[in-house]
Amino acid sequence: MATDVIMPQMGESITEGTITRWRAQAGDAVERDDPLFDLATDKVDTEVPSPVTGRLAEILVPEGETVEVNTVVARIAAEGESWEPTESGNGAAPEESGAETEAAEARPADEPPQPQPRRRRPRSSPLVRRMARENDVDLADVPGSGEGGRITKQDMLGWIANRAASAAPPAEPPTPAPPVPVELPPKPGPTPVVEPEPIPVPALAGDRTEPMSRMRRTIAEHMGRSRRTSAHVTTVFEVDMSRVMAVRAAAAGRFEERTGLRLTLTPFFARAAVEALDEFPILNASIAGDDIVFHRTVGLGIAVALPDGLIVPVVRGADERNFVGLARGIHDVANRARSGALQPDEVTGGTFTITNPGPYGALFGTPIIAQPQVAVLGVGGVHKRPVVIEGDAIAVRSMVFLALSFDHRLIDGAVADQFMAAVKRRLENWPDGEP
Repeated sequence: MATDVIMPQMGESITEGTITRWRAQAGDAVERDDPLFDLATDKVDTEVPSPVTGRLAEILVPEGETVEVNTVVARIAAEGESWEPTESGNGAAPEESGAETEAAEARPADEPPQPQPRRRRPRSSPLVRRMARENDVDLADVPGSGEGGRITKQDMLGWIANRAASAAPPAEPPTPAPPVPVELPPKPGPTPVVEPEPIPVPALAGDRTEPMSRMRRTIAEHMGRSRRTSAHVTTVFEVDMSRVMAVRAAAAGRFEERTGLRLTLTPFFARAAVEALDEFPILNASIAGDDIVFHRTVGLGIAVALPDGLIVPVVRGADERNFVGLARGIHDVANRARSGALQPDEVTGGTFTITNPGPYGALFGTPIIAQPQVAVLGVGGVHKRPVVIEGDAIAVRSMVFLALSFDHRLIDGAVADQFMAAVKRRLENWPDGEP
């Protein structure tokens, strides 16, 4: 008996996925746990393994198609099993209901049955499907201008605008109105948030146009929404890393022998930030309407640069880990992010994020907050430069700029600076016993 290959759930908030690539073709032998197809969701890309060993009998969902979770996307026949896919796509003749049987008997012998029209689900992005749900739009009614008939965001906006225009009643010719007493205008209600119209781009000689990747579209949507949601403010602190650099140099060899990991600076910044969050829990919170949600644990997001964008996997329970545990967690999620092996739920649940543009030469930046978080810490490059120490003495020290972007709706500047002072104090007075 053939085994159904099911579109997996891949996280509580994931309701559908797009098959971007089949790793095997119908008729190919497949091994259990070997990659069978590549799956893209609105959270992350990942590989889905084969559930059994056998032969890929039939592929029911082609590449580029988006289907809901628990949909049968393929079938795998056991070794030596004969399998012939049917037109119904499930390897068995479809059962006829009683009404269909009676209709067939009543139909003249020379009248062939008429196939019922089937509306094929159009191709679209998660953003477009969300817009369709929010505006009560059937995607089958919207013509797509993208590749392969894919419905783009502009297609959806245009369709919604045309529907609103056609539903508006025709304007009636104005009639003179009798004089009325002057009244104050009614108090205006809240202004609805409207997506800005795209700015026309002039076509210049030699220009090349290509569509955004799915990851880049997701990043663009999230970053724009965060700027519209949070009141972004950034504070910058300069930190002397000489103590950390000395501890790292002394412990690097022993640390690698004990753990198998190269000792980088990221766990030092992570440890200092997590300890400061315990002192200032308002930075490990979220805004829910008029309420403040204080998160019980720290889900530490670590920004990882990929060739086509940026992804932020989460180290869960960061406040419950020691230095080595933090280093292991950061190394694990960063490596799997670069290899495309993250699960969708591993990029959710973050409560505070660290991003590190320093290795690329940046002194500091002003990062954008990842919603629904209220703060993100940007780490610049560590550079040696002369600084004034202990009175008027000048010495060469390893210095770094740390930039905290915070949501001013919830966090006051004084609290943000106190948090940064706590991070600075921990880094500049790093204890001998760690790592």
